[in-house]
Amino acid sequence: MNAQKRYEIFHRFREDNPKPQTELEYSSDFELLIAVLLSAQATDVGVNKATAKLFPVARTPEAMYALGVDGLSEYIKTIGLYPTKAKNAIETCRLLIEKHNSQVPRTREELEALPGVGRKTANVVLNTAFGQIAMAVDTHIFRVSNRTGIAPGKTVLDVEKKLLRLVPKEFLLDAHHWLILHGRYVCQARKPRCGSCRIEDLCEYKEKTDIH
Repeated sequence: MNAQKRYEIFHRFREDNPKPQTELEYSSDFELLIAVLLSAQATDVGVNKATAKLFPVARTPEAMYALGVDGLSEYIKTIGLYPTKAKNAIETCRLLIEKHNSQVPRTREELEALPGVGRKTANVVLNTAFGQIAMAVDTHIFRVSNRTGIAPGKTVLDVEKKLLRLVPKEFLLDAHHWLILHGRYVCQARKPRCGSCRIEDLCEYKEKTDIH
């Protein structure tokens, strides 16, 4: 895909949605970190249902740590892999209290040192909480980048690096939100809705459908 096409794709994304947001619901950096940690292999809708009850009683690392693994598990047991996620979240709270003055750290290295926080989670927090340029490549972004030709790559890291290099600078900060939303609602895995896609004429996918 050439640079002109790529520019036009993101220009249209921005026209349609000038300030894209994550669909996870949160009211602080800490809540965002926990929500993203819980969202691995789970839907944002499912996470939001659980955190709607959890966050009012555990808005700080101290309050959540006080719940303990069993207490936290009660709130998040509707989310996949909840036993592991509960352990990771409680241990993360302990480290935030002991090492970071109960604040969410602002560097990738410090974030990735927290249990259950991988590269993708760190990227979401850096970008969404702190306004840093980072590309959190999930299954949606991986699919859209490869299918459209925006930034094809064989691995998640390949795609992440290509997007950071190839997306025009003025769109970089919001690019990962636009791509996730596009993958979630339009360029879906089983049947992409090409007939109602804003970038159909620019996309290089050979097996287009006419689904609206």
